[in-house]
Amino acid sequence: MSSIKKLNIDTWVRKDHFNFYKDFDKPFYGLTANVDVKIAREFCDATKNSFFIWYLHKCFTAVNEIESLKYRIDDEGEVSIHEKIGASATINRPNGTFGFSYIDYDSDFDVFQANTQQEIDRVQNSEGLVPSNGNIGTIHFSAIPWVHFTSLSHAMHSGFKDSIPKISVGKIQERDNQLLMPVSIHVHHALVDGSDIGTFYQRFQNHLNKTTN
Repeated sequence: MSSIKKLNIDTWVRKDHFNFYKDFDKPFYGLTANVDVKIAREFCDATKNSFFIWYLHKCFTAVNEIESLKYRIDDEGEVSIHEKIGASATINRPNGTFGFSYIDYDSDFDVFQANTQQEIDRVQNSEGLVPSNGNIGTIHFSAIPWVHFTSLSHAMHSGFKDSIPKISVGKIQERDNQLLMPVSIHVHHALVDGSDIGTFYQRFQNHLNKTTN
């Protein structure tokens, strides 16, 4: 399990921003943009790697490079910094349902692939939602491969204090010699600014364009 530190809010450069947004009724905001997965898709086809696991790994490599995406508001209202962020991903089942999973992040793709495949097998051979382990050092991740969406919203519990980012990807569409996959990200504005989201998309695209671990 990754280590957790406390952020000193009093000396934080974003102290005023945190205090302004933290008690909003709806503090989450989000946007959707495309990433080009052509290089990644061709690489996976050539190497017989799972495309889903490959792009999931590149997504979470980008996440783990951005400190603000590791911030969470804990039960005491303080900001915790998680050393490593895992994936709480929805896994589809052959019967049309899905279940929740928890996948540890590892920078080594082979290790991450083994962890992910084991968790996919576990969820697909279970019933119900199979809630994740309650670790807030995650990001909620889902794939909607049936729709090339241009925007997306999430079901939210108004009485539940939540600061976990949500990332969703959609159907790939070919355009101008690119394979464009929509990626939606929703974040808590007390913790994450628009520049951080811009960095996330840039890092994600850069990792997708690499053909090595």
